[in-house]
Amino acid sequence: MSESHPRSPLPPQTQPKPGLESNMRPRPQYLATQYRGAEKLADKVALVTGGDSGIGRSVAVLFAREGADVAIVYLPAEQSDAETTKHAIEQEGRRALLLPGDVRDREFCKQAVQRTVEEFGKLDVLVNNAAYQQSRPSLEEISDDDWDTTFRTNIYGYFQMAKAALKHLPEGGAIINCGSITGLEGSKNLIDYAATKGAIHAFTKSLAQNLAERRIRVNCVAPGPIWTPLQPVSKPAEEVAQHGADTPLERPGQPEEVAPAFVFFASNADSSYISGEILTVLGGETRAG
Repeated sequence: MSESHPRSPLPPQTQPKPGLESNMRPRPQYLATQYRGAEKLADKVALVTGGDSGIGRSVAVLFAREGADVAIVYLPAEQSDAETTKHAIEQEGRRALLLPGDVRDREFCKQAVQRTVEEFGKLDVLVNNAAYQQSRPSLEEISDDDWDTTFRTNIYGYFQMAKAALKHLPEGGAIINCGSITGLEGSKNLIDYAATKGAIHAFTKSLAQNLAERRIRVNCVAPGPIWTPLQPVSKPAEEVAQHGADTPLERPGQPEEVAPAFVFFASNADSSYISGEILTVLGGETRAG
């Protein structure tokens, strides 16, 4: 029997940044109750940025279900969401490490990786997922500060986390970046965000080539419209209500519908011969680029 997922339109809503999943209605679905673990990540250690909520939370939970201990990075204002994720990881029988901080800070990125290794003894998988977005109807309305915040979070943060992680990732390790359909098709009202996602896709392919000899795989998941706190903090309430309505499935995806793609790329049992790929998760849409 298939699970029921909320259909569009959803209740109009907004939140101040950075937003909390606990304040969303309906709350995003992340537990993937039909997903059965198969020890694909048995005794691995993963670090997930933006792991407090949305896609990152579901990825952390499914990684734990597959046998991994998980460290999550999040902004201090998201502590309550992070505690919920920590509990969910522990309910899967694995250990969780909470790392509050900002991926725009190079020193924090180094410390997050170091603390993960100190706590768990190693690092096998890095998931770059933390993101910032703000809808703007025109280029003139994107300030220099907006542009810098989007790029420093969405691509500088990925670069700094990957650079810090490479000192510890072994052969067979994996880096998984979160891209977006906007990075393939562009977005009228998310110019800076879409530009960073295009950069993430190119970063993924370039880094995959660079690390092939070290046997570290680098891949990217590029979702379409997913029901996460990124929506109510960045768009007008009426647009949030229609998020995902224009997909063939006529609804936004849920985090639990994206997270298995990250498991696939993290697992050498599934994807040992795959690197440099961008996997789209688009709710039935078949065009990308």
